[in-house]
Amino acid sequence: MFLRFINEVKRTLGEYGDERFLRESEHSDLASTISFKLAKELRKSPKEVADEIVQKIEIESDYIGSVESTNGYINFFASYDFLEDTVNVILDEDENYGHLNLGGEILVEHTSANPDGPLHIGHIRNSIIGDTIARILRKAGVDVKTHYYVNDMGRQVAITVLGVEKFGLTGKKPDHAIAEAYINANRLLESRPELERYVEELMLKYEGGDEEAVKKFRSVVGKALDGIKQTLDRINVTHDRYVWESEFIRNGYVEKVLKAIDGKGLIKKDGAWIIELEDFEKEVVVRRENGTTLYITRDLAYHLWKNENFDRFINVLGSDHKLYVSQLSRILEIVGLNPPEVIFFEFVSLPEGSMSTRRGKFISADELISKVLEEAEKIIADRDMDEEEKRKIAEAVAVGAVRFDFVKVAPEKPMTFDWAKALDFERQTASYIQYSHARACSILRKAVEGGMPDLEFKGELCNAEERRLVMLLSKMPYVISRVVDELRPNVFAEYVLSVAAAFNEFYRSNPVLKAESEVRMHRLAIVDATRIVLRNGLELLGIEPLERM
Repeated sequence: MFLRFINEVKRTLGEYGDERFLRESEHSDLASTISFKLAKELRKSPKEVADEIVQKIEIESDYIGSVESTNGYINFFASYDFLEDTVNVILDEDENYGHLNLGGEILVEHTSANPDGPLHIGHIRNSIIGDTIARILRKAGVDVKTHYYVNDMGRQVAITVLGVEKFGLTGKKPDHAIAEAYINANRLLESRPELERYVEELMLKYEGGDEEAVKKFRSVVGKALDGIKQTLDRINVTHDRYVWESEFIRNGYVEKVLKAIDGKGLIKKDGAWIIELEDFEKEVVVRRENGTTLYITRDLAYHLWKNENFDRFINVLGSDHKLYVSQLSRILEIVGLNPPEVIFFEFVSLPEGSMSTRRGKFISADELISKVLEEAEKIIADRDMDEEEKRKIAEAVAVGAVRFDFVKVAPEKPMTFDWAKALDFERQTASYIQYSHARACSILRKAVEGGMPDLEFKGELCNAEERRLVMLLSKMPYVISRVVDELRPNVFAEYVLSVAAAFNEFYRSNPVLKAESEVRMHRLAIVDATRIVLRNGLELLGIEPLERM
């Protein structure tokens, strides 16, 4: 609905309705700053320009209640009709509210952790950002596919294969057992460096398609992925497809992309195949002297495939990949292919230092989820409900706490993971939003005990808290469109949190069930509209909207 309001303001401003100068404001429902730009050209003050524009405006929109000039800003305020239509549209569209019709096909590649052990807390920041972006894109009407790119050809996997051969696997969760084998193999290589040759032989045989090597690698990587999938499932993250790096050796795409690069005269063949470009900090090797390829070679092939199959493709990667991505993107551009859109995120660090899978120093995602679940169970323990319901609520609260804690921070900002903050079930958390949704459900349950009342929202009855809340509710499609453009899921998390805060402020100040008949119906309509927005918002964040807590 807010998108419609923006369009009405643009139409009303006419030649001055440049959307680049429209913004949300604390002092109005929408403000234009066009006067500040025009003031320099017209050699007048912004206030004079704004006053002149406002004097010429004729409001012919049912959605614009008033417009005023204030210190150079042109401030627009929504009408009662807009408020009424907002609530009615939300109630009518229900689970579809927020849907846009953007169309197109987008591939989102995320997580893609090396299959040498379990996901740690840094990996799940990637997973949650990627999954949330995919959910929001689908809500925007985009045909979205999600990929996990499986690095099954690297040295780390070969070392893991060695570890499984020498030490076997324990009865632990498969990805944790794989991690033990990988850690033990690294220790073995430190004491027996002659085994490095065997590791190299494993890599050569696997790339060459040796049947026995393929069987070993597929088994080890498959077991790691089984455990990883279990972890992702716990935090409501799924992938449409797990794309194995080796596929692009087998299906000819590596040769295809190398031919395209060579056709541009970029490759220097002196034993190894090397790309040298002036704007690269260092040369890029795409084929070793022994004929084997490198990670970037297979990734270039993967992106050639992406170009052939998708309108847009988005990668979620740690910020330490920036140099690599610049090299990948530059090569793709030279051969006439589109580079990926990349969401870079800063890693999650621990108070005691960095994480290293090789040395066995990391906090796994499984540990994090289990710890948060344990604390959630303690909080829910005294609730008046059966044990099964308590268990389900605790699980939903724990998953919500994890997902929201990682997505609410802007991707480009680093996070130091702190147990106390992750387990804070007060404000600024998913549980606060879930509780707000449960409160709305509870109010509506009590309201219908004597039969479902006819909800009738009336804009002219709105007080300040009600008006602020309804205006926020109107912005859900607008915020979704922002996330599509900016690829910043934290913007949506902040929005849903602001709706919960505004709803609780409204509820504290405005009796609902005890209000007189007309006002009661009016406020129940607001409660129901808020319930819908909170439910839809939580689902887009991958968090269960609880009806009881």
